[in-house]
Amino acid sequence: MATSENDGGTARGRALVTGITGQDGSYLAELLLARGYDVIGLVRDTEGLGLVGHLDEELLILRGDLLHPASLRAAVELARPTEIYHLAAPSFVPASWERPDDSISAIAGATASLLSTVRDVAPMARVYVAGSGAMFGDAPESPQNEHTPCRPVTPYAIAKLAAHQLVGAMREHYGLHVCSGITFNHESERRPAHFVTRKITRAAAAVSLGFTSELVLGDLRAVRDWSFAGDIVRGAWLMLQHDNADDYVLASGVPHTVADFARAAFACVDLDADRYLRVDPELVRAAERSPSVGDPTKARDVLGWAPEVDFAALVQRMVEADLRALREHGYDDDDEPSPQGGAAGGGYADA
Repeated sequence: MATSENDGGTARGRALVTGITGQDGSYLAELLLARGYDVIGLVRDTEGLGLVGHLDEELLILRGDLLHPASLRAAVELARPTEIYHLAAPSFVPASWERPDDSISAIAGATASLLSTVRDVAPMARVYVAGSGAMFGDAPESPQNEHTPCRPVTPYAIAKLAAHQLVGAMREHYGLHVCSGITFNHESERRPAHFVTRKITRAAAAVSLGFTSELVLGDLRAVRDWSFAGDIVRGAWLMLQHDNADDYVLASGVPHTVADFARAAFACVDLDADRYLRVDPELVRAAERSPSVGDPTKARDVLGWAPEVDFAALVQRMVEADLRALREHGYDDDDEPSPQGGAAGGGYADA
């Protein structure tokens, strides 16, 4: 592992990434390294390198806690970043109901702490904060854009809206170059095991290999706007390359139901999903009055951003990854597969 004393010499810039060990962080780290950055990951003492373990020798790793100001300040002072990407936050929405105080603290509180630190010790750094389309909640329109009124319906979404509004306030009041990426659902073969997309792709792979005979889901009619995580982090990078700090929706703009996702996954292995799907009424949520779909027009027109991996290709790469993992490691209903392989569990992923 590279150490924090390595200044990186001729790098294009110095990027500090919170949440670097997760799905989005891993794709962002790869993108930044390919573009010649020094990449510095901020992790808590108890964390390993997770999904960036394969980049061990190319990263600078600093220990720090977003909710401990002295620790965070020391890390930012040592990193001397030109760009900061704040990705760290809980991402499994149902869990926010169990401890809403923790969700507010980990999302809104951590964002406030980071932006206060930037104001004090790195005011020239450009900052990206990962927001969420979940903040629109029961919005009066769909698709949602940067001006759509927000009516969040979960503690997670409330916290994300607070963080998003704080970005705008700090930008206006202090002149910080800080941007909020309003990201809708984004997936990959690195998505953790407890999200519905990984449950679906692993089931399709498992059924095709004869390991299981059914896939149990909740509401097949739930609508989401799914993109590839690698495309989303490319949008985040483009936001910080623009001279004017602003907020952008990052999404495909194309709605799909959970049933669509399942049918696409099973089609990848030449199977008819309807033969294997079973709905568990206990998993069905109340109907959503406003489909969660983003309008990426502004990002396309201003940043020149557009998804490069479409819905079908996204599902295909996830199924293929699960096929490889199951062939190599076999199948167990109680397994918690590696993030690069299959998945079990449930729950809908919000960005």
